[in-house]
Amino acid sequence: MTELVTLADVRDAADALAGIVRRTPLEPSRDPVLDGVHLKCENLQRAGSFKIRGAYMRVSGLSDEERRHGVVAASAGNHAQGVALAASTLGIRSTVFMPEAAPLPKVAATKGYGADVILGGLTVDDALESAHRFADETGATLIHPFDHRDIVAGQGTIALEILDQLPETATIVTSVGGGGLIAGIAAAAKQLKPGIRIVGVQAEGAAAYPTSLAAGRPVKLDKMHTIADGIAVGRPGDVPFAHVASLVDEIVTVTEEDISRALLSLLERNKLVVEPAGATAYAALLNYSVAYDEPCVAVLSGGNIDPLLLMRLIEHGLGASGRFMRASLRCADRPGALATVLRLVGRYGGNIVDVYHQRSDPRLSVGEVSVDLSIETRGSEHATEIVAALRDAGYFVSVEGPSI
Repeated sequence: MTELVTLADVRDAADALAGIVRRTPLEPSRDPVLDGVHLKCENLQRAGSFKIRGAYMRVSGLSDEERRHGVVAASAGNHAQGVALAASTLGIRSTVFMPEAAPLPKVAATKGYGADVILGGLTVDDALESAHRFADETGATLIHPFDHRDIVAGQGTIALEILDQLPETATIVTSVGGGGLIAGIAAAAKQLKPGIRIVGVQAEGAAAYPTSLAAGRPVKLDKMHTIADGIAVGRPGDVPFAHVASLVDEIVTVTEEDISRALLSLLERNKLVVEPAGATAYAALLNYSVAYDEPCVAVLSGGNIDPLLLMRLIEHGLGASGRFMRASLRCADRPGALATVLRLVGRYGGNIVDVYHQRSDPRLSVGEVSVDLSIETRGSEHATEIVAALRDAGYFVSVEGPSI
C-alpha cells in the first residue's frame, strides 16, 4: 500500500523551495460568470508552470553519487523545463526526452535551461520509456514527472500558499494529467482543512482517471487526442493514484471547445496567457461542470504555449463562443449574386473577414457557385440571426462548428 504524503512532508518541501520558486499571485476572476472564483497563477511561476516545485524537490534530494551521474526526464515540456532549471541551479547534468511533436517554444526553453534534449515518440509515455532505458544504460537518475513522493510533496506547496493567501477557501479545482499536482494539493489541503473540496479536471480526450478509479487501479488508455498536451498522460502514476483515490472528491472532464473558450476568457477578461492544460480547471468552472462552494480557487497550472497554437486556439475559442463562424452556401453564378449575399450579411451586422468563391466543385449544378464566408459576430445569438436571414432569403447554409 502506498504511503501518502504528509503535511510535514509538504512543509519540508516548502522550506527546501524557499528562494527557488515564486509565491504566485492569487487573483479574483474578472469574469462575471465566475464570481467567487480566484485564480492561482502558476502560469507566472519560474519556467512557466508549477513543475519546478516538484522537480527541484526531487533533484535536490539526490546523493552526491547520484548527482555525478546526472538526471534524465521525460515530458511534453513543462516538467522538462522544471527539471532542466532545477538541475542547472544545482549544477547537475540533465537529459530530457520529449515527444516529437512537443511545442517548439518548450523544446527551446528546455535547451535554454541547460538540458540535452532528445526528441522521439508520439506521446509522453513513449518519451518516458526512452528515459527509463537511458537511465538503465547510463546510471542517470530518472526524475519522473509525477510518480514520486518528493514530486507530490513539492507540488503540494501550492496548497500551502492558497490556504495562506485565502484561508476561507472552500474548493480547489485543478488540472490532472498523471496526478502529481492534484495529489500534492489534496495531501496538504485535506490535512490543513479536512472539509475542503478538491476537484480534478481532465481533457475529455485524455481522461485516464475516471476509468482507473472505476477499476480501482491505474489503467492505461488505448489512445489520446487533446490540445492539452501538458496533461495528455495515458496512465495515472501509482503514487498519485493512491492520493486521488483517497483524498480527491471528484474528477470531471472538459471538451476541446471548453478549453478554447476558457483560454479566450482568461485572455480577454483576466489578461492572462495560459496553455490548454493550464486552463482546464477554469474551463470546468466556466461550463458549469463543477458544483463548488465559495470561495473557489482554480489553479492555472502553466502558461507555456506556442504562439502559433495560441492563434489557432483564439480563433477556435471565438468559434466555440459564437463570435466567429465559417458559413458555406450556394448562389447563382451571375453578376451581382455574390454582392447580394455580402450585403445581406452586412445588413445584419456581420463583419466578413474572408470570402472564398468556388465554381469548379463537381457537386455544384451548372450555373451555381459555392461561397465560403468567415464572419465575425457579436455572439451565438447574433450568428444565429445572420444564418436565419440567409436561409430566409433562400440560401442553403451550412455552418462549421457548433450547430446553428
